[in-house]
Amino acid sequence: MIEKQPLCPDRRRTITGSFAFIEHRFLRDGFWSSLSQHACLLYVFLVLVADRNGLSYYSYDKICTLLRFTLDDYLIARNGLIEKDLIAFDGHLFQVPSLPDKPVRVSTSALHTPEHMQHGDPATIRQIIRQSLGADDD
Repeated sequence: MIEKQPLCPDRRRTITGSFAFIEHRFLRDGFWSSLSQHACLLYVFLVLVADRNGLSYYSYDKICTLLRFTLDDYLIARNGLIEKDLIAFDGHLFQVPSLPDKPVRVSTSALHTPEHMQHGDPATIRQIIRQSLGADDD
């Protein structure tokens, strides 16, 4: 076995303040490879901003600004994570729950579905209005 030594021993990471983690099996069991780049980025972001119960209240506007997503990028990534059972969302509150037993494989779907509309999700409502007016989204 190779003995590893830190390259910067004076800067070893320590846990101070809040702490976020992603289970190693997220990579090992294929969850990472089952996601698009936007979905991976959104998942990691939601893990980083979540509290100890996996909860966060970031708005879609703030998420899109911080991650440099268009509204479509956000909706596709968010809905994909929901369909893959990696996050829960009630229209305002996100939860990153524990990982399912194995990655959920789903086919590409529409940006908005009745399940996503049931809680009056403002991002999906905005997209529907803009599409009905023939406006392009950022």
